[in-house]
Amino acid sequence: MGKFEIKKDKSGQFRFNLKAGNGQVILSSEAYKTKAACENGIDSVKKNCKNDKCFDRKVAKNGKPYFNLKSTNGQVIGASQMYASGATMRNGIASVKKNAPRAKVQDNS
Repeated sequence: MGKFEIKKDKSGQFRFNLKAGNGQVILSSEAYKTKAACENGIDSVKKNCKNDKCFDRKVAKNGKPYFNLKSTNGQVIGASQMYASGATMRNGIASVKKNAPRAKVQDNS
């Protein structure tokens, strides 16, 4: 089963990573000023990952596909890694949909 890991970065801000059951990071957040805001971001991922329309599929300048998960108001909640192909990106989206709703939160801050 997946898990969310909360960490404090060098600037003192909070970030989370959603990891699949195999430990691979499948979604990373932007920086939050407080742990409470970071936890709200995690709740937003759990809520919005069920809606396929919240996944914004993109292609980077280097041609590699990736996705952003957005809330219903259009704000980016998390971003994926760069993928080798569209098929592997779709697998990443499926992994977020599968892992996020029931993922436990591990606070490493």
